Amino acid sequence: MLLGYNTNGFAFHSLPSALEIIAETGYRSVAITLDVHHLNPFSSHLEQELEQVRKLLTDLKLNCVIETGSRFLLDPRHKHQPTLLSPTESSRLKRIDFYRRCIDIASALSAKTISLWSGTALDGASQDELLNRLCDGLEQVCRYAEETETEVAFEPEPGMLIDTMASWEELSRRFDHPLFGLTIDIGHLQCLEADPISAILRQSGQKVWNIHIEDMRQGVHDHLRFGEGEIDFPAVMQALRQIGYSQGVHVELSRHAHMAPQVAQESFRFLQNLVESY
Repeated sequence: MLLGYNTNGFAFHSLPSALEIIAETGYRSVAITLDVHHLNPFSSHLEQELEQVRKLLTDLKLNCVIETGSRFLLDPRHKHQPTLLSPTESSRLKRIDFYRRCIDIASALSAKTISLWSGTALDGASQDELLNRLCDGLEQVCRYAEETETEVAFEPEPGMLIDTMASWEELSRRFDHPLFGLTIDIGHLQCLEADPISAILRQSGQKVWNIHIEDMRQGVHDHLRFGEGEIDFPAVMQALRQIGYSQGVHVELSRHAHMAPQVAQESFRFLQNLVESY
């Protein structure tokens, strides 16, 4: 596995500076969250920025994945909107267009995977209708991803339509595609699931294409520094080894961006000790 860091935890740094610090700390992978200040897909300077980032990733020997969870990129007034669940087709198409741009950026940076989630419903549509909207949008995204063979890794997220592993399983029964897999956030499992995290990882097996990691407490969706929550990390590491997971394990501590270099360093030491011990 490759220890990594999510750039949403460097919100007050330029992307080049964030990449340099992440690599200097010892991480070998980076989850780049596209945002207004980090490779904005709608920027008129995107091509120049992509060239700079492409060279940096190569020089720093960083693997990368593309994250799509920016808060206000598509709508400056409403967090995480619009989504694939939005009531109007035009709103859903705006999200699909964004994902297509993300796939293009992934291809330009030789990133194998993009990560996305369902979003939350804004209207009174039935569960069946919401799942139909979601599946239709995912079909269009995955069809576009076929052109570059980019993996689409779906993340169950607390508070969204697809939040638990049970709801993910319901979605995966309705929608199946060779490029459609799973992003697992270790903290989200601690927050919402009754089963041990290690058992869930073993059950999910080869469909796990991307990992987010942080500490968390049961029932509370708050991304915590390592040691502040309740997660059994040795068991998590052992399970990741058992399923042969070899991709990025990305620290996600966006609320600690005001102290990013310090938190990145302490997180790396914690995870590196686990990797060496288990």
